[in-house]
Amino acid sequence: MKESAKSRAMFAVLAGVARPLMNLLMAKEWEGTEKLPAGGFIAAPNHCTEIDPVVVGHMLYNNKRPPHFLAKAGLFKAPILGSLLRATNQIPVERSTTGANRSLQAAQAVVDSGGAIIIYPEGTLTRDPDLWPMKGHTGAARLAIKTGAPVVPIAHWGAHEAFPRYAKRFYVFPRKTSRILVGDPVDLSAFRDRPMDRTTLMEATDVIMDAITELLSTLRGEEPPAERWDPAAHNQSKHGRFESQGSQAGDSADRNGTDGPK
Repeated sequence: MKESAKSRAMFAVLAGVARPLMNLLMAKEWEGTEKLPAGGFIAAPNHCTEIDPVVVGHMLYNNKRPPHFLAKAGLFKAPILGSLLRATNQIPVERSTTGANRSLQAAQAVVDSGGAIIIYPEGTLTRDPDLWPMKGHTGAARLAIKTGAPVVPIAHWGAHEAFPRYAKRFYVFPRKTSRILVGDPVDLSAFRDRPMDRTTLMEATDVIMDAITELLSTLRGEEPPAERWDPAAHNQSKHGRFESQGSQAGDSADRNGTDGPK
């Protein structure tokens, strides 16, 4: 799927609005951007706040790689937002098996044409109380093994201070810094000749999540938990908000202008 003139024009319009706002809202420190492949690739970032797509998209666009996301299908039904998503060739994700296959086919078209597709392996905002990456879904691994496209792990930190997870407003002062670290493509060669079953996909996903977590550990200067957070083990849904912890985080952020309880 080649970038159309309409898509390029819409990206330029959106960037003209979003980039000045992001530059005003947060300082930026981006490292490792030279590791972004010249051809098609899968970007796999961590996911800790609702503005993550803008943060990662900003970095990619500034490096001349228009970002394409797998976005919730419901967003495409919104009158204005849906039009913008379609105009920039974003990809709707449905929960059904058939819908998921269509989404991966569309993502493959982006990669095959040399584009950048952003897939959040966690599928939604992390449920980890300290915002470490949680257990991942297999979509990024499936697409990478199927297409041979490189998976580039990306970690970012700091945007959650400007807009905490499930917060109701931005915290502008003092000015925050958005830090991004791009890693080397993940080596998934060991999985190429294996059956595309759940065991293979979960193991490959763990390799991707390990790479993201290692990058985030470098950014934070902290050791990650010994065991990755699994929502199922904590009776949490895999998708959408989780109100019991989300409301606490939002309340704490509203009181303190920080990321909520740690």
